[in-house]
Amino acid sequence: MTQLGLPDTIQACLFDLDGVVTKTAVVHAAAWKETFDAFLRDHEGREARPFDEIDDYDEYVDGRPRADGVRSFLASRGIHLPEGAPDDPPDAATVHGLGNRKNDLLLERIRTGGVEAYEGTLRYLDAVRAQGLRTAIVSSSANCRDVLRAVGAEHYFDVRIDGVVAAERNLPGKPHPDTFLAAARDLGVEAARSAVFEDALAGMDAGRAGGFGYVVGVDRVGQTDALYAHGASIVVKDMAELGGKQ
Repeated sequence: MTQLGLPDTIQACLFDLDGVVTKTAVVHAAAWKETFDAFLRDHEGREARPFDEIDDYDEYVDGRPRADGVRSFLASRGIHLPEGAPDDPPDAATVHGLGNRKNDLLLERIRTGGVEAYEGTLRYLDAVRAQGLRTAIVSSSANCRDVLRAVGAEHYFDVRIDGVVAAERNLPGKPHPDTFLAAARDLGVEAARSAVFEDALAGMDAGRAGGFGYVVGVDRVGQTDALYAHGASIVVKDMAELGGKQ
């Protein structure tokens, strides 16, 4: 293992955004809860079981493209909506309408509360770059670039594969490995020589399915066992545990 806590065969590091680089996973979960709880009350009445910000979020929406998250969660409740169109208004009772409602709520929370980066991750990125490893950000979020700019972290990454790029290239999102594989290709590094850094169970599945050389699970919410079960090579609570001090 290197001083970065990685196998010495690793030449590239592929980082998820929310929950790994930035403290936005909890903001996403809150926006999903507000969206789904309002929908469920309208659909099923006051007795509707609310969206759980830990269990439902981890299992059905975390790490997935927005529309996939809507479909996955609603299917768990036996609900199926028309797809609609990507530009559906946020009050439309469609998959895209609900997704757009969630995105509006997320952006409002970011505007009012701001965004922070995990300092341990930024220090680790400094060390990774100093060692000459290539880096990519891989996120299902269409707001990835704006969030990186908000925390002054865009310069850390040689390649960005986010929700916008995935749509342009028609790449399926996590738990499929395609976005991570695209990032490795753009960096010119084989998957087997790339490390994935993820906090989402769907991201663990993608790392395992893609045949990546090392999959680091970042546990911010107490799901270490689940991260290992979904394919983590190692689980840390903060990137500083891997080393990388300069």
